[in-house]
Amino acid sequence: MSVKIAPSILASDFANLQKEIEMLNASEADYIHVDIMDGVFVPNISFGIPVTEAVNKHAKKPLDVHLMIVNPDQYLEAFKNAGAAIISVHYEACDHLHRTLQGIKQLGCKAGVAINPHTSVELLKDVINDIDLVCIMSVNPGFGGQKFIENTYKKVKKLKEIIIEAGAHTEIEIDGGVNEKNAPLLRAAGADVLVAGSFVFSSADPIETIKELKKIQ
Repeated sequence: MSVKIAPSILASDFANLQKEIEMLNASEADYIHVDIMDGVFVPNISFGIPVTEAVNKHAKKPLDVHLMIVNPDQYLEAFKNAGAAIISVHYEACDHLHRTLQGIKQLGCKAGVAINPHTSVELLKDVINDIDLVCIMSVNPGFGGQKFIENTYKKVKKLKEIIIEAGAHTEIEIDGGVNEKNAPLLRAAGADVLVAGSFVFSSADPIETIKELKKIQ
Protein backbone atom coordinates (compact mmCIF):
# COMPACT_ATOMS: atom_id res chain seq x y z
CA MET A 1 0.00 0.00 0.00
CA SER A 2 1.31 3.45 -0.87
CA VAL A 3 1.80 6.15 1.72
CA LYS A 4 -1.17 8.37 2.56
CA ILE A 5 -0.84 12.10 1.98
CA ALA A 6 -2.57 14.73 4.10
CA PRO A 7 -1.98 18.26 2.74
CA SER A 8 -2.16 20.86 5.52
CA ILE A 9 -4.40 23.80 4.68
CA LEU A 10 -2.44 25.91 7.16
CA ALA A 11 -0.17 26.58 4.14
CA SER A 12 -3.01 27.25 1.71
CA ASP A 13 -4.24 30.58 0.35
CA PHE A 14 -6.89 31.53 2.91
CA ALA A 15 -8.38 34.14 0.58
CA ASN A 16 -9.13 31.36 -1.91
CA LEU A 17 -9.85 28.50 0.47
CA GLN A 18 -12.73 27.00 -1.51
CA LYS A 19 -10.54 26.87 -4.61
CA GLU A 20 -7.73 25.22 -2.61
CA ILE A 21 -10.13 22.57 -1.23
CA GLU A 22 -11.45 21.86 -4.73
CA MET A 23 -7.85 21.43 -5.89
CA LEU A 24 -7.25 18.88 -3.11
CA ASN A 25 -10.48 17.08 -4.06
CA ALA A 26 -9.10 16.68 -7.58
CA SER A 27 -5.75 15.41 -6.29
CA GLU A 28 -4.60 12.02 -4.98
CA ALA A 29 -4.56 13.34 -1.39
CA ASP A 30 -6.05 10.93 1.15
CA TYR A 31 -6.94 13.41 3.90
CA ILE A 32 -7.19 17.16 4.36
CA HIS A 33 -5.16 18.12 7.43
CA VAL A 34 -6.71 20.90 9.50
CA ASP A 35 -4.43 22.53 12.10
CA ILE A 36 -6.36 24.11 14.97
CA MET A 37 -4.22 26.45 17.12
CA ASP A 38 -5.40 28.40 20.15
CA GLY A 39 -2.47 30.74 20.86
CA VAL A 40 -2.10 29.09 24.28
CA PHE A 41 -0.87 25.54 23.71
CA VAL A 42 1.11 26.84 20.73
CA PRO A 43 2.32 30.41 20.07
CA ASN A 44 0.05 30.99 17.11
CA ILE A 45 -3.66 31.25 16.27
CA SER A 46 -4.91 29.60 13.07
CA PHE A 47 -8.64 28.99 12.73
CA GLY A 48 -11.41 27.15 14.52
CA ILE A 49 -14.83 25.58 14.22
CA PRO A 50 -16.48 27.93 11.63
CA VAL A 51 -13.60 27.56 9.18
CA THR A 52 -13.58 23.77 9.68
CA GLU A 53 -17.31 23.72 8.87
CA ALA A 54 -16.67 25.80 5.74
CA VAL A 55 -13.89 23.46 4.62
CA ASN A 56 -16.09 20.42 5.21
CA LYS A 57 -18.85 21.93 3.07
CA HIS A 58 -16.59 21.67 0.01
CA ALA A 59 -14.28 18.78 0.96
CA LYS A 60 -14.62 15.35 -0.64
CA LYS A 61 -11.72 13.95 1.41
CA PRO A 62 -11.87 13.09 5.14
CA LEU A 63 -10.87 15.92 7.48
CA ASP A 64 -7.85 15.06 9.65
CA VAL A 65 -8.26 17.58 12.48
CA HIS A 66 -5.18 18.26 14.63
CA LEU A 67 -6.08 20.05 17.86
CA MET A 68 -3.11 22.07 19.10
CA ILE A 69 -5.17 23.44 21.97
CA VAL A 70 -5.54 23.23 25.74
CA ASN A 71 -8.65 21.48 27.15
CA PRO A 72 -9.38 19.60 23.91
CA ASP A 73 -12.17 17.56 25.55
CA GLN A 74 -14.36 20.68 25.60
CA TYR A 75 -14.34 20.88 21.81
CA LEU A 76 -14.41 17.25 20.61
CA GLU A 77 -18.13 17.17 19.83
CA ALA A 78 -18.00 20.58 18.15
CA PHE A 79 -15.24 19.46 15.78
CA LYS A 80 -17.03 16.18 15.08
CA ASN A 81 -20.12 18.21 14.16
CA ALA A 82 -17.96 20.51 12.04
CA GLY A 83 -16.93 17.53 9.91
CA ALA A 84 -13.86 15.90 11.49
CA ALA A 85 -13.28 12.26 10.51
CA ILE A 86 -10.08 12.02 12.58
CA ILE A 87 -9.47 14.05 15.73
CA SER A 88 -5.94 14.18 17.12
CA VAL A 89 -5.25 15.63 20.56
CA HIS A 90 -1.84 16.37 22.02
CA TYR A 91 -0.47 14.01 24.64
CA GLU A 92 0.94 17.06 26.41
CA ALA A 93 -2.51 18.69 26.63
CA CYS A 94 -4.43 15.74 28.10
CA ASP A 95 -4.60 14.89 31.80
CA HIS A 96 -6.69 11.77 31.13
CA LEU A 97 -5.66 10.62 27.66
CA HIS A 98 -7.44 7.25 27.78
CA ARG A 99 -10.73 8.96 28.63
CA THR A 100 -10.23 11.49 25.83
CA LEU A 101 -9.54 8.75 23.28
CA GLN A 102 -12.70 6.90 24.31
CA GLY A 103 -14.65 10.14 24.00
CA ILE A 104 -13.42 10.67 20.43
CA LYS A 105 -14.38 7.12 19.45
CA GLN A 106 -17.82 7.43 21.03
CA LEU A 107 -18.41 10.37 18.69
CA GLY A 108 -17.71 8.08 15.73
CA CYS A 109 -14.33 9.61 14.82
CA LYS A 110 -10.92 8.00 14.57
CA ALA A 111 -8.82 8.87 17.61
CA GLY A 112 -5.36 10.36 17.15
CA VAL A 113 -2.61 11.42 19.54
CA ALA A 114 0.01 14.01 18.56
CA ILE A 115 3.37 14.21 20.33
CA ASN A 116 5.83 17.10 20.37
CA PRO A 117 9.51 16.61 19.44
CA HIS A 118 10.58 16.28 23.10
CA THR A 119 7.94 13.66 23.96
CA SER A 120 8.98 9.99 23.94
CA VAL A 121 6.91 7.48 21.97
CA GLU A 122 7.36 5.10 24.93
CA LEU A 123 4.72 7.13 26.80
CA LEU A 124 2.05 5.80 24.44
CA LYS A 125 2.71 2.10 25.13
CA ASP A 126 -0.16 1.63 27.56
CA VAL A 127 -2.77 3.15 25.24
CA ILE A 128 -1.41 2.18 21.82
CA ASN A 129 -4.28 -0.24 21.15
CA ASP A 130 -6.74 2.62 21.75
CA ILE A 131 -5.05 4.95 19.23
CA ASP A 132 -5.95 4.92 15.53
CA LEU A 133 -3.23 7.37 14.54
CA VAL A 134 -0.10 8.80 16.20
CA CYS A 135 0.98 12.15 14.80
CA ILE A 136 4.71 12.61 15.41
CA MET A 137 5.60 16.29 15.24
CA SER A 138 8.82 16.62 13.25
CA VAL A 139 8.95 20.36 13.96
CA ASN A 140 7.89 22.33 17.04
CA PRO A 141 4.15 22.96 16.64
CA GLY A 142 2.76 26.39 15.96
CA PHE A 143 4.13 27.54 12.61
CA GLY A 144 4.42 26.16 9.09
CA GLY A 145 7.59 26.07 7.02
CA GLN A 146 9.99 24.96 9.78
CA LYS A 147 13.06 22.76 9.34
CA PHE A 148 12.60 19.02 9.81
CA ILE A 149 14.02 17.52 13.04
CA GLU A 150 16.31 14.60 12.16
CA ASN A 151 15.62 12.63 15.37
CA THR A 152 12.16 11.92 13.95
CA TYR A 153 13.42 8.83 12.07
CA LYS A 154 14.41 7.13 15.34
CA LYS A 155 11.04 7.93 16.89
CA VAL A 156 9.18 6.45 13.92
CA LYS A 157 11.19 3.22 14.06
CA LYS A 158 10.68 2.87 17.81
CA LEU A 159 6.96 3.58 17.56
CA LYS A 160 6.62 1.00 14.79
CA GLU A 161 8.21 -1.58 17.10
CA ILE A 162 5.74 -0.69 19.87
CA ILE A 163 2.78 -1.00 17.47
CA ILE A 164 3.91 -4.38 16.12
CA GLU A 165 4.70 -5.74 19.59
CA ALA A 166 1.22 -4.75 20.82
CA GLY A 167 -0.53 -6.18 17.75
CA ALA A 168 -2.09 -2.75 17.22
CA HIS A 169 -3.33 -1.27 13.93
CA THR A 170 -2.21 2.28 14.69
CA GLU A 171 -1.07 4.44 11.78
CA ILE A 172 1.99 6.68 12.09
CA GLU A 173 1.63 10.20 10.75
CA ILE A 174 4.47 12.72 10.35
CA ASP A 175 3.74 16.43 10.59
CA GLY A 176 6.32 19.12 9.83
CA GLY A 177 8.98 19.83 7.23
CA VAL A 178 8.07 16.90 4.98
CA ASN A 179 9.58 17.13 1.48
CA GLU A 180 10.73 14.95 -1.42
CA LYS A 181 14.05 14.16 0.29
CA ASN A 182 12.88 12.97 3.70
CA ALA A 183 9.55 11.45 2.61
CA PRO A 184 11.08 8.16 1.30
CA LEU A 185 13.22 7.85 4.46
CA LEU A 186 10.18 8.40 6.67
CA ARG A 187 8.24 5.79 4.74
CA ALA A 188 11.12 3.33 5.07
CA ALA A 189 11.23 3.98 8.83
CA GLY A 190 7.54 3.04 9.12
CA ALA A 191 5.44 6.16 8.45
CA ASP A 192 1.96 5.59 7.01
CA VAL A 193 0.71 9.17 6.59
CA LEU A 194 2.68 12.28 5.59
CA VAL A 195 1.36 15.75 6.31
CA ALA A 196 2.68 18.22 3.76
CA GLY A 197 1.93 21.92 3.92
CA SER A 198 4.38 24.37 2.41
CA PHE A 199 5.90 21.64 0.21
CA VAL A 200 2.54 21.11 -1.50
CA PHE A 201 1.00 24.57 -1.54
CA SER A 202 4.20 26.45 -2.43
CA SER A 203 4.96 24.16 -5.37
CA ALA A 204 4.30 25.18 -8.97
CA ASP A 205 1.85 22.29 -9.39
CA PRO A 206 0.40 21.05 -6.08
CA ILE A 207 -1.59 18.23 -7.71
CA GLU A 208 1.59 16.88 -9.34
CA THR A 209 3.53 17.27 -6.09
CA ILE A 210 0.92 15.17 -4.25
CA LYS A 211 1.04 12.61 -7.05
CA GLU A 212 4.81 12.29 -6.71
CA LEU A 213 4.55 11.84 -2.93
CA LYS A 214 1.93 9.12 -3.46
CA LYS A 215 4.43 7.13 -5.52
CA ILE A 216 6.55 6.45 -2.43
CA GLN A 217 6.21 2.79 -1.44
